[in-house]
Amino acid sequence: MSAEIYTLQSDTQRLRLVPELGGAVAGWDWKTDSGWTPLFRPWDGAKADLYTVACFPLTPWSNRITGGGFEQDGMFYPIKLNRDGENYPIHGDGWLQSWQVAERSASHIRLALESHRFDGNPYDHASIETFTFLPDGLAIDLTVTHLGKQALPYGLGLHPYFVRNADTLLQARTTGVWLSGKDPIPIAYASEFPPTWDYNTPAPLNGPMIDTGFNGWDGTAVITYPNRGLSLTMTMENSPGYSLMYRPPDLPYFCYEPITQPIDAFHMEGWPGLKVLAEGESMSLKVTLRVANLVGT
Repeated sequence: MSAEIYTLQSDTQRLRLVPELGGAVAGWDWKTDSGWTPLFRPWDGAKADLYTVACFPLTPWSNRITGGGFEQDGMFYPIKLNRDGENYPIHGDGWLQSWQVAERSASHIRLALESHRFDGNPYDHASIETFTFLPDGLAIDLTVTHLGKQALPYGLGLHPYFVRNADTLLQARTTGVWLSGKDPIPIAYASEFPPTWDYNTPAPLNGPMIDTGFNGWDGTAVITYPNRGLSLTMTMENSPGYSLMYRPPDLPYFCYEPITQPIDAFHMEGWPGLKVLAEGESMSLKVTLRVANLVGT
């Protein structure tokens, strides 16, 4: 695929963005004594598929919606299927559109999207994604503003693909998990975790597939790379307590997604995590990713 890649680089980190491919990150690397090492799974540049990139934004809602759409103020708003092989519309529409570079400096870049009822869905929104270098990592700020006349429910998320190997450890404190069958839509909630699903203390990333949401997340996830002598701490500011994990077996990456709403919140009582925005109102998701050397390395 031919797409322009924008690069920010400092003495310690390198960020590559491909705005026209859904506002995606193509790679985020950290400088070590042995050279550049990837923290996000790098995009190979071969496929225009967001599921092959390093990270992409979820706006104006995250994950799946059942029922063909949702009802708001007595009106049903249909949402079309938007990915081959999926039984439900997924991840909003921002990832399916080309973003523009709105602002750029040596230490930050801002991408912008104005979307008007993309593919017939009900959302008119302006989304802004800002990446800023920190002395010890990266800050990502995703903001959406409702442009439509009728108020609608919104949610946000990020979909980072973190690299992993057999030595990698994850810690993410949560209180429970939604369970599902072969269909990834939750059918039950459990406060007791299935074997290998409990990351309240550091644990390896091996085991069977996980593709579901967790509840009670404290907003911090720590990934430890003993073989690299590094740790990566992701923090979601003012986390509402929801996260999503995708842990495919036998692959060199996994996803731990900061999100503002659980899966299919549009069909849960009280619409947990969703915010109904009137024209001109906004909501934001702010995440920092900080890198540290492990003690003794």
